[in-house]
Amino acid sequence: MTRKKRVLFLCTGNSCRSQMAEGLVNHFLGDRWEAFSAGTEPAGYVHPLAVMVMRELGVDITGGRSKSVEEFREMAFDRVITVCGDAAENCPVWLGPGKTTHIGFPDPAKATGSEAERLAVFRQVRDDIRRQVLAFLEAD
Repeated sequence: MTRKKRVLFLCTGNSCRSQMAEGLVNHFLGDRWEAFSAGTEPAGYVHPLAVMVMRELGVDITGGRSKSVEEFREMAFDRVITVCGDAAENCPVWLGPGKTTHIGFPDPAKATGSEAERLAVFRQVRDDIRRQVLAFLEAD
């Protein structure tokens, strides 16, 4: 049996995008990939709307927690993927082992409006992460 490849998803707060990416990869590609996520400035929580939209796909991220990148400095990864949106968001730099790739998404936590409008943004980001990140890792 071959070892699963490891991927680390990085962003600033580790409350939305990187958490959703971690959950999606572990759920849909868990036979080949083991995913982790972290942030440079952990928010200290997983966003409730991220939990809600992931549950719609049958992916449970309620056990997730916002983690610091420092927890993973000594781990080796096959891939490190930054998921921050624009460069103004201070996307973290990974200094450990692993090939780094940037696949950016807008921060759904910044969405405004009614809960339904905010949920629509979370769903869009979730679906974009699912499509782009899973295709990228499946090709690796």
